[in-house]
Amino acid sequence: MSDESQTRASRKDLVGEVTSRSGDKTIKVTYFYKIPHPLYGKEIKRKTVFHVHDEKNECKLGDKVEIMETRPLSKLKRWRVVRIVEAAKVVGEANV
Repeated sequence: MSDESQTRASRKDLVGEVTSRSGDKTIKVTYFYKIPHPLYGKEIKRKTVFHVHDEKNECKLGDKVEIMETRPLSKLKRWRVVRIVEAAKVVGEANV
């Protein structure tokens, strides 16, 4: 049991933005990060797109979500949604 809890604790988790809803229970999350240029040291913007499993189909475009590494769920899906950190702002929404 302790081995399993240690491996689960060592799984990677990231926060990214939902950029696409690819199909049923699948979203694409873009993770933006910066790295220093190897020679000049200036920070360079980079991004990685992950195919993520969204079990409840609750994520919308523009949401910030926390994702966690998991076992392979399909050809490309290796991540799952942990929680929605920040919902996308809807333009023209009335205050109720």
